[in-house]
Amino acid sequence: MASYLQIENISKSYGPKVLFENIGFNINEGDKIALIAPNGTGKTSLMRILAGKDKSDSGGRIMFLKQIRIAFLEQEYDFDPQKTVRQQIMDSSEAFTEGLDEDHLFEYGLRVTRILTDFGLDGEKRMGDLSGGEVKRVALTQMLASEAEFFIMDEPTNHLDTDAIEYLEGYLSHSRCTLFMVTHDRYFLDRVCNTVMEMDHGAIYIYKGDYENYLVKRQERIDNYNAETDKVRNVLRRELEWIHATPCARSGKAKYRINAFHELKDRAEQVYSTKQISIGPDVGQASRLGSKIINCKDVSFMYGDQYYLSHFTYNFQRYEKVGIVGRNGVGKSTFLSLLTGELEPTSGVIERGESLKVGYYRQEGMAFDESQTVLETVNDTRLLGQFLFPHDMLNNRISRLSGGEKRRLYLLTILMKQPNLLILDEPTNDLDIVTLNILEEYLKEFKGTLVIVSHDRHFLDRLVDHLFVFCGDGVVKDFIGGYTEYRSFMKDYEAEQRRAAEAQRKPAAPRAEPPKPARRKLTWKEQRELEQLEKDMEELNAEKARIEALLSGGTASVDEIAGASARFGEVSDLLDEKEMRWLELSELAGQ
Repeated sequence: MASYLQIENISKSYGPKVLFENIGFNINEGDKIALIAPNGTGKTSLMRILAGKDKSDSGGRIMFLKQIRIAFLEQEYDFDPQKTVRQQIMDSSEAFTEGLDEDHLFEYGLRVTRILTDFGLDGEKRMGDLSGGEVKRVALTQMLASEAEFFIMDEPTNHLDTDAIEYLEGYLSHSRCTLFMVTHDRYFLDRVCNTVMEMDHGAIYIYKGDYENYLVKRQERIDNYNAETDKVRNVLRRELEWIHATPCARSGKAKYRINAFHELKDRAEQVYSTKQISIGPDVGQASRLGSKIINCKDVSFMYGDQYYLSHFTYNFQRYEKVGIVGRNGVGKSTFLSLLTGELEPTSGVIERGESLKVGYYRQEGMAFDESQTVLETVNDTRLLGQFLFPHDMLNNRISRLSGGEKRRLYLLTILMKQPNLLILDEPTNDLDIVTLNILEEYLKEFKGTLVIVSHDRHFLDRLVDHLFVFCGDGVVKDFIGGYTEYRSFMKDYEAEQRRAAEAQRKPAAPRAEPPKPARRKLTWKEQRELEQLEKDMEELNAEKARIEALLSGGTASVDEIAGASARFGEVSDLLDEKEMRWLELSELAGQ
């Protein structure tokens, strides 16, 4: 297996904070690596260095051993809101496409069209009109269409709905690309990656296999390290007895032993500690919850002529845990705003219990004063320590925190208010896997009602009792079970629907074999039709060649390319239709 990339002695710091120091590793052709590390330890910085967007502080060496193309998916995609989707992709791809010949440029345009279609995107839609999930799909389309040999991806599933995640999952798992990515989606990690790379205490560890294998091998590594520490401490005790012996025993040739003692002492003090969130019983202890939570009676909400909720009736129960799923833009966040009273229904009634105390974790809810310190934001050192904010971080300003650290602090500000109805809107975005595992354990024991909007399939499977499935046009269906059960049910249902539709299209099987048609010559009308078909096919082939020349010429505008692409499809379909009829008549003529 060929080595693609060798990294040696690279480092990155921000002020006094050292993210990583003198690390190195290899990436081989065909590796699909998931990088795991706590938020704030430099995952994004490492990816930016590999992609050539940033530099190592210590110099070091990043050496590509083959001439390969790199595509980098950052969490934020820069775009012009006035451009169409197709214009945005083609203009942003100029650095890649300017070196392509006409044939390859044409093929790139076709790949863009195909992937946009697969993602359910309209290439003529204005970028400024897209949702966050749609913008992410545009960025992914640009990356995948490049067919680069090496993909670097920072949280590729953030803001994607499940259909888009599963499409990307299938694409990457079948692709021959080499992949280096950060993801919090454990199902996605298992189905795409063949290697887990852990960045821990300033060192890099490589684990071949899936996430579960990583957990097992990591624990073995920690146990071995701690066992070795115990052995060192036993040796240290014997050396300490020698050090405390008569002064003459420490003279002359014994100096080397004194130096070795100090080295042993340093090693014995290296206690391995795994940072974890430990949410105490007082953090997020739900306030007392009465029997009445939220009762919805025939609730509808419209914006313009579009239904986002239609005649919804449901009484939320104490301690229930419900997940909310559906495509981007079908009304999930609108539903949460209706529950909290931020929006009033167009019709129907929403009643809330008197003892209700809502904690609402939003996708766009963080509103920190960036100039404040961590301690000024949450004035409780013990709780901050439990949420992975040690003493040396308490005086850090909010502006210096990573995206995941801000999310963790935001979550703490909500839980410490002790809500009895906790609403989480995409809580897994930007949180690292370690944080998610501990958060899941806390939410399983949460003594209140839980409502979760999420596209994280593992998160939903572990937590919810049932799902509200937003189907579009305001329709909401209640599905008892977790997310995997729901997807399995839907796939079986859709397959059954396709089989039924196919059966309706097929004609009934004949009871007896029909007699073979008698040999005959073409009628005069059929002969004229055959001649006309030959003329039509010649003209269509000529038009098809002209369109191909236009698309590969490199001089057409974006609008001209869009129109020509559409016409190319029409001409191809017409040509197929006429060729089939020509073959049919030709066979008759040859009988």
